[in-house]
Amino acid sequence: MARNKLLIVLVTVLLISMVVIGGCLPAGDEQPETTDGGFPWMTIVFLVLIFALFYFLMIRPQRKRQKEHQELVGQLQKGDRVVTAGGIYGIIESISEDSVVIKVESGATMRVARGSVALKRER
Repeated sequence: MARNKLLIVLVTVLLISMVVIGGCLPAGDEQPETTDGGFPWMTIVFLVLIFALFYFLMIRPQRKRQKEHQELVGQLQKGDRVVTAGGIYGIIESISEDSVVIKVESGATMRVARGSVALKRER
């Protein structure tokens, strides 16, 4: 999914670049009739469009995922079934400010960083 979005972004940037550059360059040996030395508005518009594209396709979704993860970590309780970022399944035995003790299937307990809890499973 992320690879598809990146491909869409790259293709869009390439197409916009071609349109902007193609519209700005004179065809062949022709010289432009007037050279007013004006402000390059197309460049500014192009940069704003590129930034907006990156914001809505990359930055905004990442911030949303970070916010959801912070809420998940904040709502952890004793007895929740969780999966860590390393793929370890377990049940929360105790919670401290910065770590979580989980009990794995074999009965062993592990202390992991609270932020490494990737998701909460249904009971």
